[in-house]
Amino acid sequence: MTFLYLSLRYIGIGYAVINILLWVPTIPATDAGCHIMYGAINWMADVVDVILGVIIITRLRAMYQRSRKVLIFLVAIFVAIRIANAVMAAITVMHISGEEFILSGTYQCMIANTGDLSLLAPMTWVLSTVWEVIALCLAVWIAVKHFRELRRHSTRGIIGDCFTVLMQTHISYFASFLAASCFGIGLFSPTLSADPFSLETQTYLGVAEIFQFVQMFVLGPRLILSIREYHAKLVADYDTASAMTSIAFQECVHVETSSSV
Repeated sequence: MTFLYLSLRYIGIGYAVINILLWVPTIPATDAGCHIMYGAINWMADVVDVILGVIIITRLRAMYQRSRKVLIFLVAIFVAIRIANAVMAAITVMHISGEEFILSGTYQCMIANTGDLSLLAPMTWVLSTVWEVIALCLAVWIAVKHFRELRRHSTRGIIGDCFTVLMQTHISYFASFLAASCFGIGLFSPTLSADPFSLETQTYLGVAEIFQFVQMFVLGPRLILSIREYHAKLVADYDTASAMTSIAFQECVHVETSSSV
């Protein structure tokens, strides 16, 4: 998990740098450079999606007490969706052209499709959303089942708190993904495509990039970090309780010794 967490962080740095080089109008770039950077962003997003998928599968497997059937089910669906998305992404990258335009002294990378690929990019968002909905439904179902069992036995304890942390981070992650997905699908509307350099379109693109970046590189790593913080809190509470018990025991021994004397 440490490797996955660090991978997300460092890929996020590269993703942000390439986006700055690609879209900031004061930075010049060649036609080939626009094409390469756009392709790099797409493939980096695919790699991040794979890492996040592995994290979610690991969390769900733990929530289902390492069920083999759940693991096989999740892996089968995830691999099928990722293969389909990778094929569509490869086709899209092969049929795009990048050109640099100089408008009013500013540089703009213009990405255009050379073929009729209007449905491929939205389809990748739709398939990714299907995966996230399946993962969320499985997480909610097992969490509700555990909370009902805990309520039936009038207990909560560590398991209940752990499931609360898992669900809080998963729901916030899914909400951010859903927002990014809606913005991503909206990018392909005829209204935005008609005038890509208008203020409204550029504002929409900026907001969409912010949501996608937060989903992938802020709330994505939180899926790991939240569990580590919870584990660290448990260890700290245990150490504190052990220290208090030790102090109480020493005082008790001291009192008994003084009484015997």
